[in-house]
Amino acid sequence: MSVVDSAHALFEKTFGKPPQGVWSAPGRVNLIGEHTDYTGGFVMPFAIDQRACIAISPRSDTLVRAIAANHDLVEVDLADVTLGSPTGFAGYLAGAAWIFSRDTERVHGWDIALVSDIPVGAGLSSSAALTCATLLAMHDIELTHMSRQSIALQAQQVEHQVIGTPCGIMDQSASLLSEKDNLLFLDTRDLKTELIPWTGGEHELTFLVTDTKAPHMLADGQYALRRQYCEEATSVLGVQQLRDATLADLEGAKDQLTAEQWECALHVITENQRVLIVRDLLQAGKPGDIGPILNQSHLSLRNNFHVTVEQTDLAAELALEAGALGARMIGGGFGGCVLSLVPTENCDHIEQIITAGFTKSGFTSPESFRATPSAGAHRSI
Repeated sequence: MSVVDSAHALFEKTFGKPPQGVWSAPGRVNLIGEHTDYTGGFVMPFAIDQRACIAISPRSDTLVRAIAANHDLVEVDLADVTLGSPTGFAGYLAGAAWIFSRDTERVHGWDIALVSDIPVGAGLSSSAALTCATLLAMHDIELTHMSRQSIALQAQQVEHQVIGTPCGIMDQSASLLSEKDNLLFLDTRDLKTELIPWTGGEHELTFLVTDTKAPHMLADGQYALRRQYCEEATSVLGVQQLRDATLADLEGAKDQLTAEQWECALHVITENQRVLIVRDLLQAGKPGDIGPILNQSHLSLRNNFHVTVEQTDLAAELALEAGALGARMIGGGFGGCVLSLVPTENCDHIEQIITAGFTKSGFTSPESFRATPSAGAHRSI
């Protein structure tokens, strides 16, 4: 049974009636541009095939009833939704309902069933997919005609005001604005987007994503701490956002910055440059040339931003040794996935080498899959 059909069936089983519809939103892989989206910088994500599916119907009262596969039913009144409550998957679904009712002044509850095949905690934006699918469904049902970028901003507010994660806008934009066979170049300051056709298939190149199974936790303070360092560096440098600073500006202020502030700023400034280089290479029809840029990004995330872990470093190293053109950690860090750009004919071999290396090192066996730029959120039934 497909994920869409499973969500429909779970709704009927739980609530005793068919849903008004089923909406789905994809996870995402970020090709390049890590920890730049909350500093006004550039990113280039793309949607993946794995999706979160929401079966949903409106209610006449203010109760949100939410269920997910392998979870118990959760009931919460909109008036009781607040920062940190409810927790777990229900926080995203009830949080989306709360933000929707607040912004549209259409205050009523919802019955929601969730089924997702996006790996949780892997840095593939499973949480953004939940909120984007839910909010898109609510807007479609209520015929608000709100733009997708505005819905992405609402989904970001769920993270900020209910979940407590001060994320940027990249994940939500990727989930709602992506199109099949394209990468999404996003300027996170003015929210302008550009679709960059992915021609890697024509060059016999494949994106291999390895879920290292290392724990991936963003709400434990480490993500917020890195963001704090970036904000402090921005203030010292006297710029509107870090994207406005140059390496010369940073070098000139080295004595005024702590080591953590300087290193985080160095990563952001150079990462923005890397995104623009990758965009230019892809537009020039040279996807194979982006490999070294991906490697530079991983090294910066490891040595400057300090968000890689042994498993992500090992996966990137093994991929390169086995013939990948480039490899980098993706997501917020402290676990999660590694993206490798590999010759399609070597994909199985590289996957096997990574798995064998993890076994030799005593780590949990990773799982890999081929990522294809896919469509954004939409109604499925």
